[in-house]
This record gives sequence, structure tokens and C-alpha cells, in this order.
Amino acid sequence: MSDLRIAVLGVGMMGADHVARIGSKIAGARVTVVNDYLTEKAETLAATIPGCRAIADPLDAIADADVDAVLLATPGTTHEKQLLACLEHGKPVMCEKPLTTDVATSLEVVKREAELGKRLIQVGFMRRFDAEYVALKTLLTDGELGTPLVMHCVHRNAEVPPNFDSSMIVKDSLVHEVDVTRFLFDEEITSIQVIKPAANPNAPQGLQDPQIAIFQTASGKHVDVEVFVTTGVAYEVRTEVVGERGSAMIGLDVGLVRKSAPGHWGGQITPSFKERFGLAYDVEIQRWVDAVRSGVNVDGPGAWDGYAAAAVCAAGVASLESGLPVAVEMVSRESITGA
Repeated sequence: MSDLRIAVLGVGMMGADHVARIGSKIAGARVTVVNDYLTEKAETLAATIPGCRAIADPLDAIADADVDAVLLATPGTTHEKQLLACLEHGKPVMCEKPLTTDVATSLEVVKREAELGKRLIQVGFMRRFDAEYVALKTLLTDGELGTPLVMHCVHRNAEVPPNFDSSMIVKDSLVHEVDVTRFLFDEEITSIQVIKPAANPNAPQGLQDPQIAIFQTASGKHVDVEVFVTTGVAYEVRTEVVGERGSAMIGLDVGLVRKSAPGHWGGQITPSFKERFGLAYDVEIQRWVDAVRSGVNVDGPGAWDGYAAAAVCAAGVASLESGLPVAVEMVSRESITGA
């Protein structure tokens, strides 16, 4: 079978990383088209890849005859139009989160895909492909902890871009814990409350950081999340599930632990998400490529998962403003997909 020909739309940090990944680590695929709103950047990158062209218009890139599948790493505000174009042309697409930037347009994408009668959209929630999260999911599925009751999460970044605002902590950072909760527990989140502790003095003025989020799931499970994106330290992601017969935690960074004079104990924390989840991205993209080449198209979270995350985050932003618990408003999956 010939290689899957991929168009990568958006070649900033994430998109360029995916281009390099496909070129060096992914079997059965190659990048044939790149696109970016900075045309010169796309042209410069294309010149380094054999058989690759830069196409200025993203919709033209999607429609190009030399493209079998699309990887979207463009800004979230552009996703709706680009996803609908992928559906129109029947081309499988890996879409970095978010699916779209609001609930209504995410639902519209879900509906349009359902009308086709086949899945074409995969959403880039890469933690589902991380070995530690997979091991924790297996532990829960096998019932070794009994009924899971409570989950505690920590999500910390050393820093965020200057344009990061308080709502983006919910929509761009907390969204990963939203998907992790749905992945591990196999149920929807029904309410969310975002609590505002005293702000970090070192955070940019006006940024409410840290934030504490509390989820309740459909069966009554409790999840609490500390999101702190301006720690100035490193990248830390931890998840602990407490069940009726014990608990399990991942994300402890327990590689090398050393003791040294004068009385120091410890190791190193991963500096960024690239180091912590680099292998998860590799597995995610390889499995997506394999799924598309086999005709299955999706092997992981799909459009519905993107819509569900958008619905929870919208409620989270409302709670950030009010300080009160907010119910998550979603249509039933059966009413859209029949599944």
C-alpha cells in the first residue's frame, strides 16, 4: 500500500512538530502539502521536504488531489470551516484541540459527520495514548480498584504565552482533564465549578491563576483539578484515582531519583509538554495513520468527544465568572449519532 499523503495545515509549534514527526517517526505516511497563514513560513518548510508543496489557501490544500488526509494544527477559530471542508471532500482529519471554539459549532460538526454515516474526524487529545494513562485505564477497566470514587488532578505549566487569559486556562489547559475524566470513567461530566484562589503574584496582571475545578460525573464521581499555568518551575501533570479497594497515581516523574550533599533529594521534572507527552503524540499519529490506511479513519477520540469537551469548558467559563457550580448542557448522543 502506498504512503498516506497528508496535508498539514498550520505549521507553528505544533504543526511543525507534527511535520517533523511524520517525516522521521511515522511509518506509511508522508507530508505532501503544508499551509500556514504565514505563507513564507509554509514555503520555507515545504522546501525542506521532498515532494512537498506549500498551498496558500487552506481550503485549496484540503481539496488538493495530492492529499489523502489532513492534520489540522491551525488556530481553533478556523477549525469549523476547515473541518466541514474535510467532510465535504470525504477526507479523514486529525484535528488538534479544540474541535471548534464554541459549543454550537462543535455540535454542527458532529451533526454533519453523522449525516455522512461514517467517522472521519479524530481529535488530538493525546493523553489517551500516553502509556501511564493507558495503564491507569486498564487498571480501572479490570476492576482492580473496585468502583472508582474520586479523582485528584494537577496540571501545572512553567509559563504561558502573553495573550493567555483566565478563560483560556479552562479552554486550553483544563480541557485535557475534562477529556481524561471522560476517558477514564466512561461517562459524561454533568457539572463543573471553578474556584478562584488567591492569584499568583508572578502571573500577568488580570490572569486568574491558579484555578481549582470540581467536576461531578453522571454517576456522582468527584474530580478535583488544580490548574496552575505560571509556576515558573516546569511541566507537571499528575492524576490519582481513589477507589473502593485502593488508589493509583500517575505522573510522578520517577525516573532517576538521587540523594546528594548537602542533604538534597530528588530528580528532574519534565520541562514542557513535548518531553512529557512526546511519545504519546508519536503513538497517536501512528495509530491515526494506520486507521486511515485501513479504512477505519479514526482510532481514538472523535468529534463527539470534542463537542463534549467544548460543552464542559463553556460551563467552566461560566462558573469562572460566577464562582458557582454550573450544569453542563449537552444534547444526547443518541439523538445525533444513533449510537
